[in-house]
Amino acid sequence: MTKRTKAILDLLDETYTTEYKCYLNHETPWQLLIATMLSAQCTDARVNIVTKDLFRKYDTLEKFAYADLEELEQDIKPTGFYHNKARNIIACARRLVQEFGGEVPQSLEDLTSLAGVGRKTANVIRGNIYHEPSIVVDTHVKRISRKLGLTKEEDPEKIEYDLMKVLPKDHWILYNIQIITFGRAICFARNPKCEECFLRDYCLEYKGKRKKGQK
Repeated sequence: MTKRTKAILDLLDETYTTEYKCYLNHETPWQLLIATMLSAQCTDARVNIVTKDLFRKYDTLEKFAYADLEELEQDIKPTGFYHNKARNIIACARRLVQEFGGEVPQSLEDLTSLAGVGRKTANVIRGNIYHEPSIVVDTHVKRISRKLGLTKEEDPEKIEYDLMKVLPKDHWILYNIQIITFGRAICFARNPKCEECFLRDYCLEYKGKRKKGQK
């Protein structure tokens, strides 16, 4: 790990602590899996509103596995892309019940073999449920890691591999949690609060703006 990367992580630790948080409300591994599937192109806050009633109605994995497709679509409609999400949730839940004994698997290979589960969702489960060092590349991590010069890639999987090389394993899960908080509080996609930013000295975009301003 370079001195520069260590300085960035130290500032994140100092500002946001090293406490592990999951922003999606859940009580079981399968609930987190479904909540994460619903969070694609949707805010965690909206997902939590939807799952509050959803997990009361479908209080077992079996109820999701054998749910009526059109009814489930209406139940999850506020999260967007509800046709695909409902189909994937039913297919995923059914496979978990029929092939995995109702348990959410731990390996990346098994998780990504489930309908609607990509690397991002799989790593959320591995990190939060099984405490396996995993890097979750969401929109905040993609955008801010590029700004901080930790990757030049655009593809989430390539970004994941870049971050695995530069971040120590004990920060793989933590980095995502901290960067989400940072992205929501300071580094907005539009109109970031650069003057309030404690990482601006390490931000390539901020330095670029300053140079243009000096010309």
